[in-house]
Amino acid sequence: MVLKIGLLVVFFAVMLAVGIYCRKHSTDVSGFVLGGRSVGPWLTAFAYGTSYFSAVIFVGYAGQFGWKFGIASTWIGIGNAVFGSLLAWVVLGRRTRLMSQHLESATMPEFFGKRYLSSALKIVASIIVFIFLIPYTASLYNGLSRLFSMAFPGIDYSWCVIIMAVLTGVYVIAGGYMATAINDFIQGLIMLGGIVAVIAAVLSQNGGFIESLNGLAKVEAATPGVYNSFFGPDPLGLLFVVILTSLGTWGLPQMVQKFYAIKSEKDINKGTIISTAFALVVAGGCYFLGGFGRLFGDKLDVVNGAPSGGFDAIIPAMLSNLPDILIAVVIVLVLSASMSTLSSLVLASSSTLTLDMIKGHIVKNMSEKKQVLIMRALIVVFVSISAFIALNKDKLGYIADMMGISWGALAGAFLAPFLYGLYWKGATKLSVWVSFIFGAGIMMLNMLAREMFPVILQSPINCGVIAMLGGLVIVPVVSWVTPKLKKEATEEMFSCYEHEVVVQSKESLGK
Repeated sequence: MVLKIGLLVVFFAVMLAVGIYCRKHSTDVSGFVLGGRSVGPWLTAFAYGTSYFSAVIFVGYAGQFGWKFGIASTWIGIGNAVFGSLLAWVVLGRRTRLMSQHLESATMPEFFGKRYLSSALKIVASIIVFIFLIPYTASLYNGLSRLFSMAFPGIDYSWCVIIMAVLTGVYVIAGGYMATAINDFIQGLIMLGGIVAVIAAVLSQNGGFIESLNGLAKVEAATPGVYNSFFGPDPLGLLFVVILTSLGTWGLPQMVQKFYAIKSEKDINKGTIISTAFALVVAGGCYFLGGFGRLFGDKLDVVNGAPSGGFDAIIPAMLSNLPDILIAVVIVLVLSASMSTLSSLVLASSSTLTLDMIKGHIVKNMSEKKQVLIMRALIVVFVSISAFIALNKDKLGYIADMMGISWGALAGAFLAPFLYGLYWKGATKLSVWVSFIFGAGIMMLNMLAREMFPVILQSPINCGVIAMLGGLVIVPVVSWVTPKLKKEATEEMFSCYEHEVVVQSKESLGK
């Protein structure tokens, strides 16, 4: 117990020190929200990765989908690395950085408002962000609670919630984006080392990798050996999870906003490689670990093919017999993942509400100093809401379901308008409205009246995929039959891509 608490004290002290150190970078809006658009490749890549993967992945998704798909769940982590990281950086990184600076937008809703010439779009987008980041925060805390109860029996989990919320709030309020980025880098290193150590320790409990695979082959199933097969028992269900967790990042404001802050061209190239490698280790490792969950069925009291304590109990059960030092590492690992994601969420939410709703609409004239002050106040509000949700965690559902609702709504509403907005001059204002209504609306209905949906779409994950893919069809179709934006306006917006730059011959063959 002393060891576990000691590591937590050191961890919290470092996070707090970074926040205080970064105060000088957060005196204006650009510095507080974007780090002055001067963040290097390592910090940006780790900020992207640690915002991507949290306790939601480690506890909820890895446990539930490892149980359902067996070792084939590793494909989810590979998809996250290839589509959620590599292609996201290649397709979105450079263009997002150029156009967001050209339009002077610091948030995704502000981008929509300026790209599609509609302040109403900006306001509605900010409301969608605020509403649907809440279930994501809830799922984050729920995952942390499972591990905390395993590691600290007899200690009230509410203390962990309060300390985590307060310290996250302090370092984000003090240092803004730069403090978040530096802490994300430190937390990312912990995640990389921790996941490798945990996988090795868990597999050793069953005789190593080969013996663990042999054990999966012996698990009772309608098709013998299906849980250690290439695509598992449900390839279609696996595909839906890969799409949601990989393509979904392209439309999440807290993820896309990382591209706004990149410093230079070479940083984009380096960041792409670093982010992809990080995702491959962390996400691939988490789902790979979860794939062996059925080997621990004797600790889970399986009833009708599912753990009686729910899918979120699988990973804690797998870790319960680890040495104290490794359990301490796991707690710091999950805290790292959770605090990095929480800091990203509260910064995205507070900046969106301040810049896209309050500024110019509720308060007409706001100085830079007042904008930063309001953002800091809203961080306190959002952290308080998230802590309240966490302290009432017994009323929450499965982690995977809550995250599916959040990602499905945000990516369903935003992915298509953002992607087409970067690449296609023909996207119209009305097509964005339809995408917003369809993406957020279908996920809201799924949350409130799930029984109305066909069986396959009652899953928030499957419904979220339909919301995202539907938007990619809706925007071009509606754009073709609705009034276009003024040609002069779109030409001016896209002019940021036409500026000539001089590069060395090793970068281009020339004429």
